[in-house]
Amino acid sequence: MSNIFSINKAIKPFNKTLQIEGDKSLSIRWALLASQATGKSSAINILKSDDVLSTLRCLRKLGVKIKLSKNRCTIIGMGINGYRYKNEIILDAGNSGTLGRLIIGLLIHSKGKIKIIGDKSLSKRDFSRITKPLKKFGAKIFSKNGKLPVLIEGTNKTRPISYIENRGSAQCKSAIMLAALNTNGTTLIKAKKSRNHTELLFRYLKIPITVIQKKNHDIIKIKGIKKISSLDYKIPSDISSSAFFIVLTALSKKSKLTIKNVNINPSRIGIIKILKMMGVKITFKKINIYKGEKIADLIVESAKNLKAINCPKKFNSSAIDEFLVIFLIAAKAKGVSYFKGLSELNKKESPRLKWGSKILKLIGVKTITTHDSIKIFGDPNLKINKNIIIKNFLKDHRVFMTSVIAALSFGGNWAIHDKDSIKSSFPSFLKTINSVKK
Repeated sequence: MSNIFSINKAIKPFNKTLQIEGDKSLSIRWALLASQATGKSSAINILKSDDVLSTLRCLRKLGVKIKLSKNRCTIIGMGINGYRYKNEIILDAGNSGTLGRLIIGLLIHSKGKIKIIGDKSLSKRDFSRITKPLKKFGAKIFSKNGKLPVLIEGTNKTRPISYIENRGSAQCKSAIMLAALNTNGTTLIKAKKSRNHTELLFRYLKIPITVIQKKNHDIIKIKGIKKISSLDYKIPSDISSSAFFIVLTALSKKSKLTIKNVNINPSRIGIIKILKMMGVKITFKKINIYKGEKIADLIVESAKNLKAINCPKKFNSSAIDEFLVIFLIAAKAKGVSYFKGLSELNKKESPRLKWGSKILKLIGVKTITTHDSIKIFGDPNLKINKNIIIKNFLKDHRVFMTSVIAALSFGGNWAIHDKDSIKSSFPSFLKTINSVKK
C-alpha cells in the first residue's frame, strides 16, 4: 500500500461541524499522573496516537496496569515512586518528546538503571535541557552529547532544587515539576512563559503548588507529597490538531467550520490571536472551565482580506506547534509578514523553520529566512498550477499535514510522502479531511 498521499485539486466550499481527537499534551500528562496516583483513574477521548500509545507501553513496562478500549482508558495507579520493574529495562519513547522528557522526571527515585530511547527523529533532539536540572535532584543521568539514549539511575536521597527555565519549554518545566513530587521540601522554578497544563492538573489534584505570575515569567513552588488522588478526565479536543482545519477554512472560499469542545487554554491559543490579527474571523461559543482547562466550541469562516503582520514574539511559545500552518495564511496575505525568535522550531521533529520556508518556495512564495526568523512575501492571488513533491522531512507529522492543507487551499498536483507520519499526533487526520471534502 502506497505511503504517498496525492491531491490534484483545491477543496470546494464547505459548511461542517467537527469533533477533533483528544489533546495530545493532556492525554500524555493524564496518563503519567494517573500512573503515580493511588487508585483507578479513567479517561474518555484519550488520543490514540503513536505518542500516547508509546506512553502507555512505557508505563506497562514500569508495572502499571492499563486497560484501553474504544472510548475509554483506565489506569490503576501505583502511587508516588510505586513503579515495579526489572533492572536495566529499556523504555522506548518513539517520536514523543513530551513522553521522553517528562517520564525522566518521574524516574529520579528509580530503583536500578533505566534506559530511555527514541526513534531516529527524537534521537536528534536536545535532552540536556532535561538532564541538567534533573541531575540536581540527586539522580545519576548519563547521555552522549545531550541526546538519546539517556541512562538514569535514581537516588534514595532526592532533594528539592531551585532552577531557572529560560527557554519557554513546557516539557522542561513539567519534567522538573514531576520530579519535585518525589522530594521532601519545596522546589522553586522561575520559568519563562509556556503551556501550563501541568500546573492546572496539579491544582485540580490538590498537589501543593503555588504559581506567581510575572510579566515574562512565572514563579512556581511545588512541595513534595506522599499521595496523588485518582483522576477521571474527559479530554477536550486538541487546538494544535484543530489548527489545520482552522487555516483550511480561512483559506477556502465561502466556507464555515465549527469545531466542538476545543481546549482554548490561554497558553495554547497563540494561533487564534495571530490569525485574528491577520484578518481571520474566529469566535468562541459555549465557553466553560473543565478541571482547570478553558473549553469552547470554535467557529471559523472564510477570510476575505488577509493582512500581513509583524508577529509579536510574545505569541511564540503559545503557537510554537502551529507556525508551519500559520505561514500558509501569511502566504496569501497582502504585504510582508515577519516572524522572529523561532529558533526553537528547528529543534522539533524536523527543522520546521527550514521546512516552512521550503514549502512556501515550492508554491511560489518568496521568503527570506535566517536561523530564527522568516519574512514571507504574501500573494493574495496565490494559486498553484504545477506538480509538487514533498518528501525526506524526517516523517514530521506537521510538515505532512501542512502540505495537505496547502494543496487543498491553493491547488496544484501534490505527492506528499510518509502519510503514516500522522499516527504520532493525529491518526484520523486524513479521515477528517475526507469528511470535510464530502
